[in-house]
Amino acid sequence: MLEKKYFYIDGKWVAPAANVELPVIDPSTEQACAVISIGNASDADRAVEAARVAFDGWSRTDAAERLHLVERLLEIYKRRAPEMASMISLEMGAPIDMALSDQVGAGTYHIENFIRAFRDFEFERRLGPHAPNDRILMDPIGVVGLITPWNWPMNQVTLKVVPALLAGCTMVLKPSEIAPLSSTLFAEYVNEAGFPKGVFNLVNGDGEGVGTRLSSHPDVDMISFTGSTRAGIAISRAAAETLKRVSLELGGKGANLVFADADPSAVKRGVLHCFHNTGQSCNAPTRMLVERPIYDHVVSEATKIAEAVTIDAAHNPGKHIGPLASEAQFQKVQEMIKKGIDEGARLVVGGLGRPKGHQTGYFVRPTVFADVNNQMAIAREEIFGPVLSIIPFESEEEAIAIANDTPYGLTNYVQSTDGARRNRVAARLRSGMIEMNGQPRGAGSPFGGIKSSGRAREGGVFGIEEFLESKAVSGWASSQ
Repeated sequence: MLEKKYFYIDGKWVAPAANVELPVIDPSTEQACAVISIGNASDADRAVEAARVAFDGWSRTDAAERLHLVERLLEIYKRRAPEMASMISLEMGAPIDMALSDQVGAGTYHIENFIRAFRDFEFERRLGPHAPNDRILMDPIGVVGLITPWNWPMNQVTLKVVPALLAGCTMVLKPSEIAPLSSTLFAEYVNEAGFPKGVFNLVNGDGEGVGTRLSSHPDVDMISFTGSTRAGIAISRAAAETLKRVSLELGGKGANLVFADADPSAVKRGVLHCFHNTGQSCNAPTRMLVERPIYDHVVSEATKIAEAVTIDAAHNPGKHIGPLASEAQFQKVQEMIKKGIDEGARLVVGGLGRPKGHQTGYFVRPTVFADVNNQMAIAREEIFGPVLSIIPFESEEEAIAIANDTPYGLTNYVQSTDGARRNRVAARLRSGMIEMNGQPRGAGSPFGGIKSSGRAREGGVFGIEEFLESKAVSGWASSQ
């Protein structure tokens, strides 16, 4: 069993203030695979103090120096990718092949995109020709608390840590206690890269302890949080007393609008995207809205695709989905499937209980409901499991209305070969992101939502600017 009981504070590995241990559970076996320490307010205070002391020097380093260190971090991250994949697979159940290609790969992708964006980033900007002696200076916001989730560990760690480093901020990272091993390994990478002491700090803990202390700490200037909407509200309340900036990337209930002229691969693409990472993605297209003329065909096709999805332990190679990340998540998904059945949705694939041959581990059956209406719990609540709800619509207007009738607003999807329709629909959908016909958003495109999905914008230039304050200066003396 792995022992990861120390925290990374002020450039060294230190023992926690109190000896409170927590097992990390392998979701494929339900057995403890590691043990960590759970920090408290005293540990958070130590880390914040280290970050506060380091801020003055780090914030004034040359941008080229910060870029060089992040480039060094990328080299280490790529070289040690297999280690990271093993940790992620072990702690949260991503199949090992997918953990390497997608989970670890997401971190590589984001670091590379931040490096590209930073090379042309301007910290000193002209206001305009009408005010030749005005400048807008972009200053690092200060000490930031970073609270990351368990479902895409390195995706979220790199989306927060790397732009904060480039911006000139110092930080304290609190990863999810469900999946802390990958972040502990990432701290090793930071240490190996040679960042100055106190710039990056890591404290393991839970939301009520370390998370609340970071959110309310008077010396923390910003909290960047990814997780549930419920937790985001709690963090906002805790942060209100100190008026710190709060950046939230929260839940989603994405609608996938499949029109009758959709391309032949649209349904398969939508089902597999919903089930990717065992459905544990905030931007998953979990509501498939289908135009009535092709509705029966789509339900039949979705059924066949879902039936062909294989399930296996995360440690085994292959293209399968793994378990859910925890017992709590397993119970939640079971409860939501039961709600769908009780509310009268037509269960066409999957259902309650574990799949055949997997009575140990947090495995669930890939599930598809048809004849769902948008008032059912399975259409309104974030399930975070491989559960797809198929909803019919009669017209473009109705499809837009159903898609927008949700408290969330993260990602929506449009499937149509009519370009004018795609553009028209995208303009009216209420969400931070729209993906159409399976084309992914470009490198550096901002990730984030509206409404109960939060207001963060992560990735590329937008992600760096999240960690900066604008300062307006008049009377600037131009260089000769």
